[in-house]
Amino acid sequence: MRYCINCCIHLLPNDLHRQCFRCRGPDHNNQKCPVCRGENKIPLYTDSKQMKWLAVLEVRTDHCESWNGLFCLRKGKLCSLMFGLIIMTLVMVSYMLTGAKHGLLLIPSPFHYGAFASNPSLMDNESLSDMKDHYQPSKMNISYVKDYPSIKLIIDTITSKIEFITRQRPDLEELRKQEPHMFSVIPNKFLPNSKNPCWYEEYRGNTTTDPYATNSYALYSKRFRIIFDYLRKVFWNHLYHYKDKHYRLRCLPHFYIIGQPKCGTTDLYDRLRLHPDVRFSAIKEPHWWTRKRFGIIRLRDGFHDRYPVEDYLDLFDLAAHQIQSVLQSEAGKERGKRNNIIIGEASASTMWDNNAWIFFYDNSTEGEPPFLIQDFIHAFQPNAKLIIMLRDPVERLYSDYLYFASANKSAEDFHEKVAESLQLFEGCVLDYSLRACVYNNTLNNAMPVRLQVGLYVVYLLDWLTVFNKDQILVLRLEDHASNMRYTMHMVFQFLDLGPLSEKQEALITKSPASNTRRPEDRSLGPMLPTTKAILRDFYRPFNTKLAQVLFDDAFLWKRT
Repeated sequence: MRYCINCCIHLLPNDLHRQCFRCRGPDHNNQKCPVCRGENKIPLYTDSKQMKWLAVLEVRTDHCESWNGLFCLRKGKLCSLMFGLIIMTLVMVSYMLTGAKHGLLLIPSPFHYGAFASNPSLMDNESLSDMKDHYQPSKMNISYVKDYPSIKLIIDTITSKIEFITRQRPDLEELRKQEPHMFSVIPNKFLPNSKNPCWYEEYRGNTTTDPYATNSYALYSKRFRIIFDYLRKVFWNHLYHYKDKHYRLRCLPHFYIIGQPKCGTTDLYDRLRLHPDVRFSAIKEPHWWTRKRFGIIRLRDGFHDRYPVEDYLDLFDLAAHQIQSVLQSEAGKERGKRNNIIIGEASASTMWDNNAWIFFYDNSTEGEPPFLIQDFIHAFQPNAKLIIMLRDPVERLYSDYLYFASANKSAEDFHEKVAESLQLFEGCVLDYSLRACVYNNTLNNAMPVRLQVGLYVVYLLDWLTVFNKDQILVLRLEDHASNMRYTMHMVFQFLDLGPLSEKQEALITKSPASNTRRPEDRSLGPMLPTTKAILRDFYRPFNTKLAQVLFDDAFLWKRT
């Protein structure tokens, strides 16, 4: 292989290299030419003078002929080409990384839902990109295009697959096999002289024993430790002594505020706890039925040790102490009088979140969970009362996005996430039942926005398979915001609470609203009109069914 030092390029075999001014001419001989005769070291000349600052240019013989197809280029052009290729590579890598992070890649996205992940090793702490690896590429990528007709085709496919099929309710023995410890702790009968479900449990510890030493709520959360420090101090004062034994009063909630998130449940909780006959758990949202009893603290952190039912019951000890004081003070005076204090629990995940079932219950049918939260609550408390606060699902989803999204929030980003989630949901309903998709952990974690939480009627129908309709009160946030006094009276009547003085009622109904939208989120403005139209179409068949079940057209949300 030969090189010409004047322009530092590879010479082809038998090439006279006539474009080089030093090699021009018919009498040129490659072997005799001092420039091109193949010497290992050749002086480098600039303007016909030998350079002093750069002694030699190393030209090594290379027997590889893979570059024989290149034509002569000057060294500057070759370096510029290489530099350009490096810059282009860096730009492409940066683009791909940024696009993958924000969902902006203009390539077919992995939106089409494939088979369900039935492998328990798939943990909840997998990243979104990990979840998407379980899906097949979509035929149509519209996540970045505000193309209403194209997305409407997806919604039409979803609508055509909607079937509201009544689920098969498991029997009590099946539930006992799944949670034997829970059934050994909670009795099937409660104190007859208490409106709230309570019972006495023998306490076998001594005065030096810390009754809350192993409580998982206290161990995993610093902000709850103050509560448990107080409970430790007053614990022995509230034990009931009978025949040389110690008993503690245990209680479950009389009613549950079960959903939905971003629908005003916090405001309802804050007002309801001002009623003199209402007490709540020491923690507003324990999420025990849906998450903690399975060992889920945060979905991204995977599983921890499961919280036993005793840890959950500890949360009601403050209220149990007050109920016990009422029972003991009236025992010697008016034995026939009941305790009217009731306890509530307000975890907004209770109605809809059954994502953990796939890791614990094996006998599923076609991807549907064999057991739901309501099955176990009903097994222990068949007379429990349930309160549900709902909101226009379109507005609920946008509020949910603004609250939980961490960065780069915008109406355009919300639109892209809605489009992607719809494609994922479409892929699921093409192969599985509506219930299987709604309760599927993998799908729900893969969707960038929680579309499924707004499918209210799917969850409500499943709760109605175990509870009677008169045990469930369904409210609308829109009504609560416009006439708070009316909705609170509905709740008081539903819970059979005693009358209030004008001062007490004013305190409950006129206090400022809780958990309103943050100022920085308000500044982002409303969602895009196209996004709203898409979501209206998606939720319409579900709202129609909900209005039919509740016999109330207000749940169509036509005016919002």
